[in-house]
Amino acid sequence: MVMTTAAQQQRRDAEAELNLPPGFRFHPTDEELVAHYLCARAAGRRPPVSIIAEVDLYRFDPWDLPERALFGRREWYFFTPRDRKYPNGSRPNRAAGSGYWKATGADKPVEHRGRTVGIKKALVFYHGKPPRGVKTEWIMHEYRLADAGGARAKKSGNGTLRLDDWVLCRLYNKKNEWEKMQQQKEKKEMESEASLSHSDTRTPESEIDDDPFPELASLPALDDMVGLAPAAGAILPKEEVEDFGDLGGDDWLAGINLDDLQMPGDADFFGNMLSPMAAKMEQDAGFPFF
Repeated sequence: MVMTTAAQQQRRDAEAELNLPPGFRFHPTDEELVAHYLCARAAGRRPPVSIIAEVDLYRFDPWDLPERALFGRREWYFFTPRDRKYPNGSRPNRAAGSGYWKATGADKPVEHRGRTVGIKKALVFYHGKPPRGVKTEWIMHEYRLADAGGARAKKSGNGTLRLDDWVLCRLYNKKNEWEKMQQQKEKKEMESEASLSHSDTRTPESEIDDDPFPELASLPALDDMVGLAPAAGAILPKEEVEDFGDLGGDDWLAGINLDDLQMPGDADFFGNMLSPMAAKMEQDAGFPFF
């Protein structure tokens, strides 16, 4: 799981409150973790720097924990309590999130000033239910106090499941997959923001005018134009042309024979054709044609 924006802001705020110098790196040794941080937390004292978050680590999958850390990029540190697997036993409950932590290798003592002050245990996270869990690349180093046995015996007699009030854990991914996932996530977020900013420049469909010629809306409808008087100089339809009776209309063409319109073959073509036509026109019109 990748880190959310709120978690990133929370981490930046925590780092700002620490007031760490530029270039600060938190790479403590096993001895420093136990002697200066775990011992101080178990005794109720403030550690040298409040840089380790207090989280019930066994409630989460390991990939959900980096966003809950106060500091770190490739490895993360937590104070966490431990519970018993059984009420009257001394074995810790290693179930966590969607899987479980499984110990690997032998425990290693952590010495400070010539004496053993803590025990270091390495664990690997398995996804699923034992014994068929799938091994992952998440590794945890668990540090506990060496003299915590007496306190455990007292708590066991009280019937409580609490095994240790505090242990210190260092968490990391062996193949650094979490950091790669973060880089890919940040790249996708940048691409998504760029895409959104580009889409914001487009005009919303709700603001697009569907009428490509709004000026036509001011013209009267065709039905409203019926019955209006024609404007001066307008060309009227054929049926509205007045009958000019003074010239006899078209009746003067009614008496013309088709033979008179046929083209003769002699040289007096125009004279032979026009003579009867002129006589007819003079008779109907009442005035000489030529």
